Amino acid sequence: MPPSSALAGILKGKRGVIIGVANQNSIAWACADALAGAGMELAFTYQGEIMRDRVGKTVASLGEVPLYDLDVRSDEQITKLFDDLKERWGTIDFVLHSVAFAPKNAMANRFIETVREDFLTAQDISAYSLVAVCRAARPLMQRGGSIVTMTYYGSQKAVPGYNVMGVAKASLEACVRYLAVDLGADGIRINAISAGAVNTLAARGVAHFRDLLRITGERAPLKRPVEPSEVGNATLFLASELAGGITGEVMYVDAGFNITAG
Repeated sequence: MPPSSALAGILKGKRGVIIGVANQNSIAWACADALAGAGMELAFTYQGEIMRDRVGKTVASLGEVPLYDLDVRSDEQITKLFDDLKERWGTIDFVLHSVAFAPKNAMANRFIETVREDFLTAQDISAYSLVAVCRAARPLMQRGGSIVTMTYYGSQKAVPGYNVMGVAKASLEACVRYLAVDLGADGIRINAISAGAVNTLAARGVAHFRDLLRITGERAPLKRPVEPSEVGNATLFLASELAGGITGEVMYVDAGFNITAG
């Protein structure tokens, strides 16, 4: 669902980079679609040549948009991304960080069986990458701006099958709070959106995900899972000056599921 006509040009003249689009079912794409619909000029990242083609096809409806190779485990590649954006645009106004990963065994096995290497991988990609991205983006956000990352309720409660990713998301949310303090003096806001169960490629890697979708529909006050477009419109709000006084927060966009008792 695109933004209302009243918001159609609210981000006109703004520029942002989207990190984490996988395909048209991804939350990052729903966010990008909403931002573009509100007038923001966008650049996108991909990881490796195989993903370049997939991301290129996903964003084709936006016309010619810049694509940049990025592995968030590499400080050098993160630096290069923002150097390239500086050369292209000079400044940016928005960053979407929609990146998370944990090795398959760490998601499939019980949490207590998580090995050190898998734990550190999940933390590095899912949480620390936000810190590295913010550090590199900061010099380009000379007019202030907004950064949004994606989290999930498994950071607060033990969700079956979410395991080490829940711990990584808890770390991510703490990073948001500390980064808000460091970035605030520059007029840069940073917030997280805690999206409910959304049927994405990444979500299907969570054991019992179909059960989670069903339970969400039964228990959420709205009696349904959240739609990706609703997450996209929340991102649009946080990217805009309408959210000018909001930073360091976790916004739940989950059909109200988080307020209900288990």
